[in-house]
Amino acid sequence: MSYTIARLIDHLDIRVSDFDAAGPFYRAVFGALGLGAEVDEGEDYLALDELYISRADPGAPPSHMHLCFQAGSRESVAAFHAAGLAAGGRDNGGPGLRDYHPGYYAAFLLDSDGNNIEAKVDERVTARSADAVHLQTE
Repeated sequence: MSYTIARLIDHLDIRVSDFDAAGPFYRAVFGALGLGAEVDEGEDYLALDELYISRADPGAPPSHMHLCFQAGSRESVAAFHAAGLAAGGRDNGGPGLRDYHPGYYAAFLLDSDGNNIEAKVDERVTARSADAVHLQTE
C-alpha cells in the first residue's frame, strides 16, 4: 500500500492592525517554542517558515483566525503561554489537558486583534517519522 502526502497549505498570513503591538507577542511565542532563531523580520512582517505576520493595509480588516502550533512537551506549552502573556497576549485558556481526545495538552492566547493562538502537544504521539518534509527541485 502506498500513500501520497501533499501540501494542503502553501502559506498563512495573519494580518494585524497594530504590527508594533503584535510583533513582540509573536516573537515571544516563537521563541518560547524554540523557533526564535528561524524568524525572518522585515519592516512590516515577521516570517516563520510559511507563516507570515504582516501589517494590514490601511482600512483593511485584520485577520480573525485560530492557529495552533505543535509543541514538544507540556513545559513548552507552558513556556508559550507565559511568554505570550508577558508580551501582551490575553489568556484564552491556560495550560492543561483538554477533552478533545486523550493526551491533548494545550494553552490558548489571544493576540492584540483577537486571533486565537494555541500551542499543543499530542501525548499520544511517541515518535515522528521525520522532523520536517524536505522537498527537492530538479
